[in-house]
Amino acid sequence: MCIILFKFDPRPVSKNAYRLILAANRDEFYSRPSKSADFWDSSNEILSGALVTNFLTSDLDCYSYLKKVSVEGHLYNGFNLITADLNTTKGDVICYYGNKGEPEPVFLNPGIYGLSNCLLDTPWKKLQYGKQLFTEVVNRSQDLAKEDLVQELLTVMNNQEPQLPDPAIEDQGKEYIRPILNKYAAVCVRCPGYGTRANTVLLIDAEGNVTFTERTMINEDVSQWKTSTYEFKLHM
Repeated sequence: MCIILFKFDPRPVSKNAYRLILAANRDEFYSRPSKSADFWDSSNEILSGALVTNFLTSDLDCYSYLKKVSVEGHLYNGFNLITADLNTTKGDVICYYGNKGEPEPVFLNPGIYGLSNCLLDTPWKKLQYGKQLFTEVVNRSQDLAKEDLVQELLTVMNNQEPQLPDPAIEDQGKEYIRPILNKYAAVCVRCPGYGTRANTVLLIDAEGNVTFTERTMINEDVSQWKTSTYEFKLHM
């Protein structure tokens, strides 16, 4: 069960503020082959973990792309997709589409959002708790050095306190989830052979400077991690 927490502020009032602060966990089986995020080619224009590429390589704006996806959304298993156009001259736009929710994509207003294995801002207790911890950190973001902000967000994403009881998450998981509910109902999941394998923190400041930090598990060992950081500037 992955989780994404983010704050969207397209018009920060000071140079010390951030247009986007995002923290995310990728949860899956430890033994599943995967690659760390990296630039795709020598052009250094696409930095990703090799998951969804069509939007990044298309000429469509974020809403038009989601509108195109929504036409065939019913053909797929449940998924959520967040797209953004971040441009310092035209302004920032973020859109969301979940194929188990509304038929049309939606534009997101400035604010703090959370997403897990359900629709955007579904009030699961683990998601609400994660948003609470995340909000406490981002409210102090202008007073923190960038490196300290990253570390505090990583601490949030590694919180293993179960948020129970939560009938909603238990009902969705049914028999599969009940044996591991105590671990599954935390921001950071730690089960035998399955759980949080990567933490990602993304910061975009008022001037379009991007800091992308990824912390990934090494050799299926929860005690071994590698941290990589990339810094660059958005194209205008």
